[in-house]
Amino acid sequence: QVQLVESGGGLVQAGGSLRLSCAASGLTIRRCAMAWFRQAPGKEREFVAGISWSGGNTYYGDSVKGRFTISRDNAKNTVYLQMNSLKPEDTAVYYCAADLSTVAFSHRDYDYWGQGTQVTVSS
Repeated sequence: QVQLVESGGGLVQAGGSLRLSCAASGLTIRRCAMAWFRQAPGKEREFVAGISWSGGNTYYGDSVKGRFTISRDNAKNTVYLQMNSLKPEDTAVYYCAADLSTVAFSHRDYDYWGQGTQVTVSS
């Protein structure tokens, strides 16, 4: 059974940092494109960042470019999202997703999802 488990969310003040982790089990992510999405109340699920299976290519949503960094450790079967200079508008549930082919920008294209971790940024 495939499981993606996110951790690292929490409450932080504006300007602060958090590091999210996504640990996979039942799935070797080495050949998977991985991504982070987020969803705020009343809004659609939004692409945040994606990384190719090799880690050689990364992609970011416009609202997080220059502030967030996605990385992966295939040996640990884990993906990370380093979030710096956080803003109140970054408040959302953050989800980890795996795609058996390439990085996609639509949440509909992903094969596996985690349960999400809440990130709340206070002003």
